[in-house]
Amino acid sequence: MSEEILVNVTPRETRVAVVENGMLQELHLERGWSRGVVGNIYKGRVQRVMPGMQAAFVDIGLERAAFLHANDIGRPASEPAAVAGEGEDTVAPPPRPIGELVREGREVVVQVVKDPIGSKGARLTTQLSIPSRYLVLLPDSQVVGVSARIEDEAERARLKGIVAAVAGGSGQATPGHGYIVRTNAEGQPPEALAEDIAYLQRAWQQVEREVREAPVGARVYEDLSLPLRAVRDLMRRDVEKVKVDSRETCDKLRAFAAQYMPGLAEKIEHYTGSRAIFDLYGVEDEIQRALEKEVPLKSGGYLVIDQTEAMTTVDVNTGSFVGQRNLEETVYRTNLEAAQSVARQLRLRNLGGIIIIDFIDMVDPEHRRQVLRTLEKSLVRDHAKTTVYDFSPLGLVEMTRKRTVDSLQRQLSEPCHECGGRGMLKTAETVTYEIFREVVRAVRQFEAARLLVIASPKVVARITDEESAAVAELEEFLGKSIRFQADAQYLQEQFDVVLL
Repeated sequence: MSEEILVNVTPRETRVAVVENGMLQELHLERGWSRGVVGNIYKGRVQRVMPGMQAAFVDIGLERAAFLHANDIGRPASEPAAVAGEGEDTVAPPPRPIGELVREGREVVVQVVKDPIGSKGARLTTQLSIPSRYLVLLPDSQVVGVSARIEDEAERARLKGIVAAVAGGSGQATPGHGYIVRTNAEGQPPEALAEDIAYLQRAWQQVEREVREAPVGARVYEDLSLPLRAVRDLMRRDVEKVKVDSRETCDKLRAFAAQYMPGLAEKIEHYTGSRAIFDLYGVEDEIQRALEKEVPLKSGGYLVIDQTEAMTTVDVNTGSFVGQRNLEETVYRTNLEAAQSVARQLRLRNLGGIIIIDFIDMVDPEHRRQVLRTLEKSLVRDHAKTTVYDFSPLGLVEMTRKRTVDSLQRQLSEPCHECGGRGMLKTAETVTYEIFREVVRAVRQFEAARLLVIASPKVVARITDEESAAVAELEEFLGKSIRFQADAQYLQEQFDVVLL
């Protein structure tokens, strides 16, 4: 599989695209005035404890207070800890009441695990972690764990042994420090892991100094910028090239790679072509398509993706695909293609939370199993943690995908100023009859010789053309003269009734 990483840099925005076999799979963006805060560590103060929610609100210097749940408050070093998406599964004991864990006014060091989304503040944890290329440092743990995505038992044992030995413990890391071995560490020599451990220890010492000296609300650790994170987290040996259209950023990435991944530094190159790098690879067109509800399939079928506050729904339709054999085979083939497309769209659109997929109904149980297997196989390359459940009695597939930042749609778009995000507008006919009712209401409440109605051009045109007889009847009924005025500044649902 051919994979490239494209980095597009402009003065106020940086975008990173992951392209596999010529198709855009992921898009990450960072804007100068709205850089994400996931991974940052803050020195905060507990503002309010909510026993009924088993949570507390913490002031960390952001616009809104952040949310800290009892489940996310660290445990003693002797207890197991896990890092989402990287560590081995652990079963944690039930949390103690939130009132026993934190007190209002108490200072607390916390890390952001989820950006503020919509009206919700950031989500926090006191279980701190600092990532590097191959490892994640767990300052308050003594566990050495290995990513569940490394499946070879011999390799898992080798990596665990190296980290434990380099960190200076017999099966344990240095007291007070634990490590999770990341997926990228597979096959790496001891020297590379030793460099990461030294880097992480220096980084943690700096954090400890900042915590002692910084005021409440201060950021004491900040994750790398987007281009550096992309190289750290996305660059693997099967990545052919990292192309950067900024000389300055390219030099920074090469220096970073030379220090932490010297074997891969040569893959980073400066793109100097006259054509915009995203245009060259068709990324801009793919971004536009990723903002649309419908996703066409090569077979002629299509997906309809609806993102709501509670969940994301995906509906699969055969469209113009009629197949060559029978209906069951047509449905099966469409669902197989849809399963692969859904996996790509989740990555590309960065959709998270609860996701419901309504595949076309299949009679054959084996067809269902194959479609589910195809979906799970297509999600393997997704960096976000996903969990897929079997078909429900209603034929729906329920799944979850870990969400840390807003979806692509919510990062690039805002609710329609005409419909307020409903996705629908009242028809001109509906608004017309609303105007008639408002005219009657106004005349009954207030004295006026005549009335002026100001509305959008489309509504006024309909009233004066198709409803002229109704207007005449209304004037006769009320005994008032009604004049209509079109104003292009009015949206279709807006109007004013003015008494003259």
